[in-house]
Amino acid sequence: MPSSLILQNEEKNKGTLVNSIPKQKKQISLSQFIIEEQLKIPHASGEFTALLNHLVYAAKIVAREVRKAGLLHDILGSTEDTNVQGETQMKLDQYADNAFNQSLKICGHLCVLASEEHEEIIPIPGGYRLGKYTMAIDPLDGSSNIDTNVSIGTIFSIHQRLDPTSTSPGTEKDLLQKGSLQRSAGYIIYGSSTMLVLTTGKTVTGFTLDPSLGEFLLSHENMTMPEKGDIYSTNEGNSSYWSEEVKNYINHIKSIDGGKKPKTARYIGSLVADFHRNLLKGGIFLYPNDTKSSKYPNGKLRLLYEAAPMAIIAEQAGGMAVTVKGERILDLDPKSLHERTTLIIGSKREVEEFLTFIRK
Repeated sequence: MPSSLILQNEEKNKGTLVNSIPKQKKQISLSQFIIEEQLKIPHASGEFTALLNHLVYAAKIVAREVRKAGLLHDILGSTEDTNVQGETQMKLDQYADNAFNQSLKICGHLCVLASEEHEEIIPIPGGYRLGKYTMAIDPLDGSSNIDTNVSIGTIFSIHQRLDPTSTSPGTEKDLLQKGSLQRSAGYIIYGSSTMLVLTTGKTVTGFTLDPSLGEFLLSHENMTMPEKGDIYSTNEGNSSYWSEEVKNYINHIKSIDGGKKPKTARYIGSLVADFHRNLLKGGIFLYPNDTKSSKYPNGKLRLLYEAAPMAIIAEQAGGMAVTVKGERILDLDPKSLHERTTLIIGSKREVEEFLTFIRK
């Protein structure tokens, strides 16, 4: 073959190769995203941005330990301790609680901290700056799934203290605010990838941890929950203890009367994992109260640490969150740090349909 034709073929193949390489989309880190959002707010001080950086630092540590659980560290299994709820603590429960507490209470941007694992508030140690924010955190949601390698998560809720100008340590009252007043909320899910889902009160945004960079990168912009979905998530093992209204609703969505297609049951037993799936695909999650135990007459999920932060994420994504009585979760006025509630959360049309059974 003449050398000129060889050169032409090489140039042609080179062009084909270049065109076949997928274009990389612009990668935006969580820090960049928060800073850009901060610039849109007049008089923003940067405190909130710095607070999130401390939260994310601890999340990376927990994510690393979750990935190595059972491999390099004796971190699987339960301890001999129980938490404030009387539940057996897992080893990774304690590890996550320590990681977040150590990072957050000295960050200089909180006036008080509360953890689902502690009975009382966690004060800011002396000698450290007091900030204008409060945080309530569930360090490791779904910890009973740790030993079986099922997705678990961290849930957090951020409020501004009642008096932002105060220089005194925060109190329990600063934490006991309605969910509608949250400045930010989110969760970190430790699964096939580690993902942070965050709302600052306007939209819901997802960031996925790139282990090679050690950075959370923007992966899901303006997350929206589908208006309806075919998935329902609940522990049907407790159905005999439910109210008639809840039983009737579940029987309705499983019914095939008139050729109707029943909904699909998907229940993991980890609120973060069940909610995350429904956020992406649509559906409804139900955790009603039951008569199984007199210990939880008002439901089992914690209002401050689980229900309220998930509720604001759901609403900002176009969904709904109510109690079994039809009360809006974000309107509930918490009376104690560990107050419990029922939770019906998910796609708008699915929750609205549930409410028709309660009204009956």
